[in-house]
Amino acid sequence: MNSVTLSIASRDEVTRRAMAAFGGESQGAHISFGSVDQLWRTLTKKRWEILRAMTGESEMSIREIARRVNRDAKALHGDVTALIQAGILERSEAGIVFPYDEVRVDFRLTKAA
Repeated sequence: MNSVTLSIASRDEVTRRAMAAFGGESQGAHISFGSVDQLWRTLTKKRWEILRAMTGESEMSIREIARRVNRDAKALHGDVTALIQAGILERSEAGIVFPYDEVRVDFRLTKAA
């Protein structure tokens, strides 16, 4: 299964994963955010709906994504653009791609200091 992990990670953690990958240790696909706030600002409810509609699917046009999430294509375009800018979606010649069959979200909530 082609899986991606969305996580909260410090620059040090991202660097550690990159160095391990360069050393031949498989890290899997990761998309990291600097904070929980950044993750939630990027992955709004409507953007989650887009990811849900695209998970495990092939390339789609903006119109097809809009049809699947029951939204206007013009309104959807801004959310798709934000997900592309965040590195979550990709643009291809045939449309928009989310190349994963599964999404995992990984972050910790700990006692406040």
